[in-house]
Amino acid sequence: MKITAVIPAYNEEKTLRGVLEPVMQCDEISQVIVVNDGSTDRTAEIAGEMGVDLITLPYNQGKGAAVKAGVAATQAEIILLLDADLVGLTTDHIRALLSPVIKGEAMMTVGVFTEGRISTDISQQVAPVLNGQRAVRRELVVALPDLDQTKYGIEVVLTRYARTHHCKVVWVPLPKLTQVMKEEKLGFYQGFRARMRMYWQIIKVLVATKTP
Repeated sequence: MKITAVIPAYNEEKTLRGVLEPVMQCDEISQVIVVNDGSTDRTAEIAGEMGVDLITLPYNQGKGAAVKAGVAATQAEIILLLDADLVGLTTDHIRALLSPVIKGEAMMTVGVFTEGRISTDISQQVAPVLNGQRAVRRELVVALPDLDQTKYGIEVVLTRYARTHHCKVVWVPLPKLTQVMKEEKLGFYQGFRARMRMYWQIIKVLVATKTP
C-alpha cells in the first residue's frame, strides 16, 4: 500500500525542515511531496536540500490548490496531509494518524493538538475541524469538487463530505504538537488580518459549495 505525504508550504523556511525530518524517517511513507505555493523565501530550496519531490506553483494559490497539485502527482492509496509550520512533529504522531486508515478502521483521521501550547490547544477545542493534520483515503480527496477553490476551507469541506457520505472518521490526539500561529509569523496586526482572511475564506467556501 503506497502512502504519500503531501505538505503544502507558503514561506515556511523556519519550520519546514523540522516537519520533513520525521516524515522521511517514517518507513510507512513511500513518497514525500512538498508543494511550494509561490513562496518568496527559502522554502523551495530547503525542500530541494532534503531530497523530497518538489512542486512549485508560480504564485500563491491557496492551500486547496496546493493540496490538489500534490494529490495529482501521486497515485498513492493513502494521502497524509501535514502543515509545514508544525513544531514538535514526531514519527509517533505520523503513525498515529496513519494507523486507523491503514487498518481499514477509518476513511480519514483528523489530528487534535493536546498538551502543547495553550493557544493552539484552545483553538483545537473551539474548531477541531480546522486541523490540517490528516490521513485520508485517496478516493475521498479526489471526490471533492473544485478542490483548488477551497483555499483554507479544505479541511472543513473534507470533514463535511465525510460526514455527509457516512465515511468513518477517527479523531487522533497529537500530544505536545503545536504550530506557529499567524500572529507569530507576521506580527500581531498583520497576523490578525491574515487570520480574519482565513476565516472569511472558510465561510465563503461553506456558503458557496455544495457537497455532492
